[in-house]
Amino acid sequence: MLKKYVMAPGPTPIPAEVLAEASFPIIHHRTPQFQAIFKAANEGLQLFFRTKNQVMTFASVGTGAMESAISNLTSPGEKILVASSGHFGNRWAEIAKAYSVQAELYESEWGHAIDVEEVRKRLKASPDVKIVFTTLNETSTGVLNDIQALTKIVHEAGAIIVVDAISGLGAAPFETDDWAVDVVLSGSQKGFMIPPGLAFVAINQAGVEKNKAAKNPRFYFSYEKALKKLTEEKMPDTPWTPAISLVIQLKKALELIHQEGMEAVWKRHAALAKATRAGVEALGLKLFAPTAPSPALTSVITVDGVDSGLINKTFRDTYGISIAGGQGKQKGKIFRLGHLGYADGSDIILEIARLEMVLHKVGKKVALGSGVKAVEEILLAENL
Repeated sequence: MLKKYVMAPGPTPIPAEVLAEASFPIIHHRTPQFQAIFKAANEGLQLFFRTKNQVMTFASVGTGAMESAISNLTSPGEKILVASSGHFGNRWAEIAKAYSVQAELYESEWGHAIDVEEVRKRLKASPDVKIVFTTLNETSTGVLNDIQALTKIVHEAGAIIVVDAISGLGAAPFETDDWAVDVVLSGSQKGFMIPPGLAFVAINQAGVEKNKAAKNPRFYFSYEKALKKLTEEKMPDTPWTPAISLVIQLKKALELIHQEGMEAVWKRHAALAKATRAGVEALGLKLFAPTAPSPALTSVITVDGVDSGLINKTFRDTYGISIAGGQGKQKGKIFRLGHLGYADGSDIILEIARLEMVLHKVGKKVALGSGVKAVEEILLAENL
């Protein structure tokens, strides 16, 4: 028997209570019963996003939410600034191109956070830019960006900010309202602890005004339609058929998250990330993003002479554990260990213990137990 584990930065493991919700018979979405569930889920999303503004829900994945932001907030020929720190940040520019939007791409060195002062400099040089697209947690490199500081810089330049928080929301502290972030989007298969298939967009009044002025086409992803259905009746609703079972699972997952408390969730992720980094370094490996490490995943430079794809394959085929490899120009050069969502200290012990064995399998001899020891010391200190 080969027991299967997901230890990637998405999709993430799903609690048994959440999985069970999908086993019940389907209900119709245009009923008071489903609307009550959707209302509870929507209120839970506002707590999760730390906002009193509306949070739209689409049957989509995170990339759909990204496309919705481009289509709803820009016009053909408009110039935008994309502040990226990796593969997924660059996706903003790719989507913009499809909508005839001129994207100025500022890309930090991979493994390093976005330079806030560089963003200030570029906005000063391009006063016609009125919208900046960026990323909270760059999943491809394991870098966490300073959204609070970026938002301040963007607003000082008279622009609005749109944040891809797909893999970072729920792992890193994020205060949508307190930081005055204009548009924030995320996806269900990350910190929300449910399967892929739901995308979320929180938007403030400045974002709504930009949406009203934007001229690019949209239909299914129309913010105007989504916001109207959220607010026009006594119970919030969706303009199109929602992913019913996923919404029901979302409601349950958010209940579990809020029982733990958002601050406790952030603290748990920080401690798991700290333990993972300690375990990796105890094995003589180097972190790819040591100066701005993510609480959602840890990116690791591969062993000399070993393609990181072999490490991934050994994890998966020998030990049943799915991790993630490098993407784009880091393909074959790094591997990524997830500790996002439904994860605790036991998961990190298992992950690092198996990493020790994988390293032996690919020819790097390490002292067995040395990584696990470092992990356990951190977990004991953090009471996890």
